[in-house]
Amino acid sequence: MSAFSSAELAYLTGKTGLGRLATVGADGMPHVVPVGWTYNESADSIDVTGRDFAATRKFRNAQANPKVAIVIDDVLPPWRPRSVMIQGSAEVRTEDVMIRIVPTRVISWGLGE
Repeated sequence: MSAFSSAELAYLTGKTGLGRLATVGADGMPHVVPVGWTYNESADSIDVTGRDFAATRKFRNAQANPKVAIVIDDVLPPWRPRSVMIQGSAEVRTEDVMIRIVPTRVISWGLGE
């Protein structure tokens, strides 16, 4: 069974885009940055990667503290925001240089309108 609702899956499946990834630094401060993402159907996860990804602060933060969140959103005209927020555990994958977010909590809004 998926961690995502049918509306969330319809929104996430078959697209990639920009999301905002939040990690926690060693000093306890949040670090939020835009990232590319894809929905991984076989793992029921969000996979995040980017250019020179292993050298980034977000990658190091996720290695040290696996608690992460990502917000994936857009706005339809004239002003109809839609969003999925995924909180979860980061699996930092050094072999394919990515962060796999395994959801523990998913909240969405604006998807069913």
